[in-house]
Amino acid sequence: MQLKIMPKKKQKHLSAGGVPLILFLCQMISALDVPLDPKLLHDLVQPPTITHQSPKDYIIDPRENIVIQCEAKGKPPPSFSWTRNGTHFDIDKDPLVTMKPGSGTLVINIMSEGKAETYEGVYQCTARNERGAAVSNNIVVRPSRSPLWTKERLEPIILRNGQSLVLPCRPPIGLPPAIIFWMDNSFQRLPQSERVSQGLNGDLYFSNVLPEDTREDYICYARFNHTQTIQQKQPISLKVISAKSSKERPPTFLTPEGNESHKEELRGNVLSLECIAEGLPTPIIYWIKEDGTLPANRTFYRNFKKTLQITHVSEADSGNYQCIAKNALGAVHHTISVTVKAAPYWIVAPQNLVLSPGENGTLICRANGNPKPRISWLTNGVPIEIALDDPSRKIDGDTIIFSNVQESSSAVYQCNASNKYGYLLANAFVNVLAEPPRILTPANTLYQVIANRPALLDCAFFGSPMPAIEWFKGTKGSALHEDIYVLHDNGTLEIPVAQKDSTGTYTCVARNKLGMAKNEVHLEIKDPTRIIKQPEYAVVQRGSKVSFECRVKHDHTLIPTIMWLKDNGELPNDERFSTDKDHLVVSDVKDDDGGTYTCTANTTLDSASASALLRVVAPTPTPAPIYDVPNPPFDLELTNQLDKSVQLTWTPGDDNNSPITKFIIEYEDAMHDAGLWHHQAEVSGTQTTAQLKLSPYVNYSFRVMAENSIGRSMPSEASEQYLTKAAEPDQNPTAVEGLGTEPDNLVITWKPLNGFQSNGPGLQYKVSWRQKDGDDEWTSVVVANVSKYIVSGTPTFVPYLIKVQALNDVGFAPEPAAVMGHSGEDLPMVAPGNVHVNVVNSTLAEVHWDPVPPKSVRGHLQGYRIYYWKTQSSSKRNRRHIEKKILTFQGTKTHGMLPGLQPYSHYALNVRVVNGKGEGPASTDRGFHTPEGVPSAPSSLKIVNPTLDSLTLEWDPPSHPNGILTEYILKYQPINSTHELGPLVDLKIPANKTRWTLKNLNFSTRYKFYFYAQTSVGSGSQITEEAITTVDEAGIPPPDVGAGKAMASRQVDIATQGWFIGLMCAVALLILILLIVCFIRRNKGGKYPVKEKEDAHADPEIQPMKEDDGTFGEYSDAEDHKPLKKGSRTPSDRTVKKEDSDDSLVDYGEGVNGQFNEDGSFIGQYSGKKEKEPAEGNESSEAPSPVNAMNSLV
Repeated sequence: MQLKIMPKKKQKHLSAGGVPLILFLCQMISALDVPLDPKLLHDLVQPPTITHQSPKDYIIDPRENIVIQCEAKGKPPPSFSWTRNGTHFDIDKDPLVTMKPGSGTLVINIMSEGKAETYEGVYQCTARNERGAAVSNNIVVRPSRSPLWTKERLEPIILRNGQSLVLPCRPPIGLPPAIIFWMDNSFQRLPQSERVSQGLNGDLYFSNVLPEDTREDYICYARFNHTQTIQQKQPISLKVISAKSSKERPPTFLTPEGNESHKEELRGNVLSLECIAEGLPTPIIYWIKEDGTLPANRTFYRNFKKTLQITHVSEADSGNYQCIAKNALGAVHHTISVTVKAAPYWIVAPQNLVLSPGENGTLICRANGNPKPRISWLTNGVPIEIALDDPSRKIDGDTIIFSNVQESSSAVYQCNASNKYGYLLANAFVNVLAEPPRILTPANTLYQVIANRPALLDCAFFGSPMPAIEWFKGTKGSALHEDIYVLHDNGTLEIPVAQKDSTGTYTCVARNKLGMAKNEVHLEIKDPTRIIKQPEYAVVQRGSKVSFECRVKHDHTLIPTIMWLKDNGELPNDERFSTDKDHLVVSDVKDDDGGTYTCTANTTLDSASASALLRVVAPTPTPAPIYDVPNPPFDLELTNQLDKSVQLTWTPGDDNNSPITKFIIEYEDAMHDAGLWHHQAEVSGTQTTAQLKLSPYVNYSFRVMAENSIGRSMPSEASEQYLTKAAEPDQNPTAVEGLGTEPDNLVITWKPLNGFQSNGPGLQYKVSWRQKDGDDEWTSVVVANVSKYIVSGTPTFVPYLIKVQALNDVGFAPEPAAVMGHSGEDLPMVAPGNVHVNVVNSTLAEVHWDPVPPKSVRGHLQGYRIYYWKTQSSSKRNRRHIEKKILTFQGTKTHGMLPGLQPYSHYALNVRVVNGKGEGPASTDRGFHTPEGVPSAPSSLKIVNPTLDSLTLEWDPPSHPNGILTEYILKYQPINSTHELGPLVDLKIPANKTRWTLKNLNFSTRYKFYFYAQTSVGSGSQITEEAITTVDEAGIPPPDVGAGKAMASRQVDIATQGWFIGLMCAVALLILILLIVCFIRRNKGGKYPVKEKEDAHADPEIQPMKEDDGTFGEYSDAEDHKPLKKGSRTPSDRTVKKEDSDDSLVDYGEGVNGQFNEDGSFIGQYSGKKEKEPAEGNESSEAPSPVNAMNSLV
């Protein structure tokens, strides 16, 4: 709130003296001012007051409803009535007229029916309540009019070059008057100049015409703004005939006529004087005032100086004005005599008067005008001459004098000042009130003032009679010890120079004969905002960086806002300008950055500012910069030393051409960790001060390091030492635990506080404990700075509540929270009972047991542990003892599964309970037997002694028979030349055999064998092998050709196959065709890719198989006996799916044919997108195939 000091003539100075000071204020004036307080105004009885009304001359739009406004206030709310043309207007009899609720405003609905002209007239509103009646002005209601031009026949105008001309407009008379302008048929304004211009009457004047003035569309337009309509006159045609020479002539006036004229204007209006002259050449107009000068600040020239305007004219502007028209042939003068008349205007308008019973007062109504206005009085809208007589009033011309008023004297008086040019009507009420004091200033208002500045404490009041005001300091009226206080007539108490001890509670008391009221306000005195480190004058080189510092000290309860200005304006919107709390940094300084920089600190109560000049100079030639880490900061200083904080300031070292990005602050605790430096804080590279939080009882030293993009500087010299005061610990030890190491003790451990956390000398710990479930009191002991305490003689495994509290010579840390621990554990006393085994299958058994009683555990139950071992194998072939295996089941489980058992074996087991101390006694051993299972695969399978028609198989029995073997199963099948598997042959072999010979086999044929053992439960895993019978006497080894993607290798005795002759014929035919194609291509000088040859002469053996050809069986190469991957197959489209084979040619090319070595390695790649030369020769050991044969011939 802004407090305004009253003029000195309204102040009273009271001295405190040496006695308790009571400030007393009594307003000795003849009338009360009613404050504009909404609550007060709502409660007080008040005569009506007109607050809003329509203008005296009210021009309405006939196309809209008529709204005649009349608003008034009063207590009680007033009622409204109207007169029209001097007689009562009964709105209830006219269905088109309504009055707004709670208002006197009339709404006449002419849009639905009726005409505006019907309601033309003079209206006056009266607002009335029990205290009087107020009346409005006479409101003259007239509908606006925008009549059409009368139709006329306009003859074309023909003139010679140089003649003068006046084009008449003569617009129709409208209401309000129209605005005139000239345009052509295209609605473009006609150009005007000193030669051609429009007069005030709307006519268009030509001082002389020119041929370019010829046109047929000179049109005068009249715009009626009230109805937003435009009317136009018939176009005027002008033709200017060029003459060889026009005779020049001196000026004469087109308007006004003659040598003299008269002009009358009303006070306050705009005086407009016009002179338009004709002549050749075009005359120029000048204006002077006879016996005077034109008012400089109110005189304006319009229309190329042909119009003189004087605004806000007064009687002093009356006189003779002369216009002079001049050209090269002469001059002409015209004198305009100006008389300024005046409608009535107020000198002293009557003001509302609030009086107490028995008081005196006056109403003054003083007006002036030319001629002098006549003053007449009305009371409650009735001429005072015929109104009821009131003995308390006396009329003296423009003044009514009231004496010894009573409540019945309340009324509304109207003053009417009128002359021939108008009238003024003012309402002023006399309200006689008897009201006890009221204080309007809100209770407990808080005033905040800056020290050494004036303090103004409000006590807005009202009462009738006028209350006397008294001020006290303190709720019990304590004395004020200041020398001088200033009291204002409005009740405000002023303390000219407020000090810190001015803070307190002040009481304002208002009294009159009807009662008393009081109010308390509070005053707080704040420290002023000061700039303790001002920005300094700087001279910097262009392109460098400059920093301005502005350090502010302020009242701690006020938050300042720091704002930087450049040349009293905002900083440029440039990222080169950056600000933080105390600094303004300008990077890459430019010439335009020079100027005055101002730092302003604003709070809600005051502000402070300081400025510095920046001067930018050209850079001096310097050697190439050397970039390095910053130099160490220096000049460390500790200020504002408090118990738990300190302010550290420093001076940065040279940044060595790389801006400092941050400062790192470290501290050393010389008392507890001498020589060790710890991280304290980091601040921005633009700061040179930091507020550091401290801990009690630490002997601090600080050092600062600077960091830039190159690295970190060496540390600064250490600051002076600062020992903070000791305090009680603010934290307790952490990681408090209670665990017994023996059955009869409780070991309480904790993580002790370090010296930094001790906060003072004499660090100790108060250790407290008691049984959780007992009623014992806490047992406590204070121990030295250790981390363990042992409580002896405790019962076994009992829960305890434990607390460890830190203390030092100053006091105790906060009360710690209790944690739960247990005394020592002992081995469990009881073994689990009712152990029984349920064999699930040959490798899995389920064990069940009963839990032990909780008290017998004597510790934390960790679970149950099963020991189990195999006693002997049922097959009696393996009687070797197997060591015991252990399975532990956590928690309170009473059953568990034993997986991975050996089928057909005898096992034994026992169960034990486990706690933190160890295992309890074992339960009675319980034996069980696993049933037979399927055997594992035979340990080995070999094929020996191959002949033309027989193969001998040798094998070793399964390593894990898992029961009694009943027999071996051998299955085998041949693999023919097309890699198809032949019929499968089953053979059962006695279990006591380890060798078997197969006879009557086909010679030179590959066989695949499947071999596995059986028990009474079923078949075990199989082992597979492949072998081939020997060749015949011809001795031709079978070829082993890679057949494509993921296909098993094969060896075929071509000489013994039935298709040999046909294949050879096909090969010969392909070779012949290939030779022909090769011959043709070579004659053309071109090459052809292998892929084209393969597409034209594909080997029938490597053509795609149909999907119903089946899947290749598993077999291995004859040389390495490696088994093929199970389930490999070649789809019909000769592609290999990713999930079918990891050796897909997709990894090598784009799915085209390729070659493989005998071991399956890829040796050729042919792309359908790029042609390549075929390889010269083939060093593969494979037998020649048709494809290889073709390649070798190319």
